[in-house]
Amino acid sequence: MIKLQVIGNLGKDALVNNVNGKNVINFTVAHTEKFKDAQGNQKDKTIWVDCAYWTERTAVAPYLKKGTQVFVDGQPDVRTYTTQDGRNGASLVLRVMSVQLLGGKNEGGGNSGNNEGGGSFAPSYSQPATSAPSANEITEPLDDLPF
Repeated sequence: MIKLQVIGNLGKDALVNNVNGKNVINFTVAHTEKFKDAQGNQKDKTIWVDCAYWTERTAVAPYLKKGTQVFVDGQPDVRTYTTQDGRNGASLVLRVMSVQLLGGKNEGGGNSGNNEGGGSFAPSYSQPATSAPSANEITEPLDDLPF
């Protein structure tokens, strides 16, 4: 099995479609890398990945807005096609297994780091604030440690 993981920003709002009675969330993720060419000029290279998330958990779709940063992983596929002028083309398509909202551009009240709405999210755990006892407050003998 080949697995592809992408971190990038959504190029447009996600669309929920129904194909043969099954739900699919379609969206595009752009990943831009910066590099220097042979002359030392700063360049950008953007790779667009078309994503298809076949799931019954479509509650995440409203949070997949243009500009939101996401992490997606799944199985890649290359689709070939012929353009209207007769040239052959290809596009990278990802059959998404999981999606995580990482944040995004805070455009018009968009979600910046909001992980609500379903999908496969990595939970964020935080420990309650407790103070560790000082050396003077330890009453157990130091040689009776449980390990």
